[in-house]
Amino acid sequence: MQILIVGINFHPELTGIGKYTGEMAGYLHEKGLEVRVITAPPYYPYWQIQPGYKGWQYRYENWNGIPVIRTPLWVPARPTGLKRLLHLFSFAISSFPALLSQMAWHPDIIFCVAPNFMNAPFALLAARLCGAKFWIHIQDFEVDTAFGLGMLPGGKRLLPLATAFEKAVLRRADHVSTISENMGIKAMQKGVPRERLGLFPNWVDTQQIFPLNGTSELRAKLGIPIDKLVVLYHGSMGRKQGLEILIEAAKTISGNPAILFILCGEGVARQDLELLASNLDNVRFLDVQPDDRLNELVNLADLHVLPQIASAGDLVMPSKLTSMLSSGKAVIGCAHPGTQVWQILQKTGYLISPEDSTQLVKAINELAGNPKERERLGKLGRAYAKQHMEREVILSEVLEAIKNLPKGKNIYSSGYRPVSEKLDD
Repeated sequence: MQILIVGINFHPELTGIGKYTGEMAGYLHEKGLEVRVITAPPYYPYWQIQPGYKGWQYRYENWNGIPVIRTPLWVPARPTGLKRLLHLFSFAISSFPALLSQMAWHPDIIFCVAPNFMNAPFALLAARLCGAKFWIHIQDFEVDTAFGLGMLPGGKRLLPLATAFEKAVLRRADHVSTISENMGIKAMQKGVPRERLGLFPNWVDTQQIFPLNGTSELRAKLGIPIDKLVVLYHGSMGRKQGLEILIEAAKTISGNPAILFILCGEGVARQDLELLASNLDNVRFLDVQPDDRLNELVNLADLHVLPQIASAGDLVMPSKLTSMLSSGKAVIGCAHPGTQVWQILQKTGYLISPEDSTQLVKAINELAGNPKERERLGKLGRAYAKQHMEREVILSEVLEAIKNLPKGKNIYSSGYRPVSEKLDD
């Protein structure tokens, strides 16, 4: 069976969508599928083309036996709403010739990862031309996110057009998957029939991300005393995260030398965050850590914090939550009732309102003084990750769904769940 994956993010990007698309491609290849990938040169989360690649050229690679076509990409140094559009459009246009070049290969499925949704019409056209099934996987409702966060000018005029475009493509897909139940419901509201909609959540390998028996070696390397309580955020540093709340909380708690805030990651907001925290001794920034240090990183935390801007809500599902829970450390989440993050953390974590630094300070102080409650929440989170987020379980179910789709078989027969079922059923 042959599957062509199209997405702007891919290996070797260490965080976000590229990490998951790369792991999925590798898994499908290991299980005997013929996999090819059309993607861009790696740039995320740094927002610059990484060393060894050029943004203006086509490039052919072989990654662990998988043919990969890298297509030209324009990456703005300081992305604004309009620049992001041009950035995404550059890949949509440059990847279309690459799509056409694969028509003679006759893929059974063209699997399009959104973002970038601008790719979807081209991938759909290519699928129709070669008789392939078209599967679109939604990691992020980018249209709603862009307009909801006010990232684009002329929202009142452009939003109806963008929404109509999005709905038209989704309705024509042979299958649509999302990473959370609530995102699936939103897809149904956009006109996707339930019978063509499934859950494909992000995952974690609980054998690679697990609680350490002793202290994280990274703590010693960073010179952090054992008795210092570490409040950790790790992941992308963009507008959706609302990371300013961490700096505000750190200012309030700055008089307590026993608490240290660590922010690990890259993104367009990092420079501004570093400026906000420039006079704070209780805030440290770390660069993105390689995969083989991820377990050390997440075990550096005594408390994980998952900030989120209120308006982002169920438009996205933070992938970093998987490793936070699997680490067995307590998680403080910023989420409104009813959202997917809230539904998970009401059972496994400590919930506060988004963008409320006063509540965050209260949560940190309460948990800092209650190690037994931190341990209890950590165990609940670890158990949830093992039951609902296990890599092998999720990918094996999706593998069978992929095999069954071109054959017209019931793709839900092997455990792969439609949106009508809750993740915790």
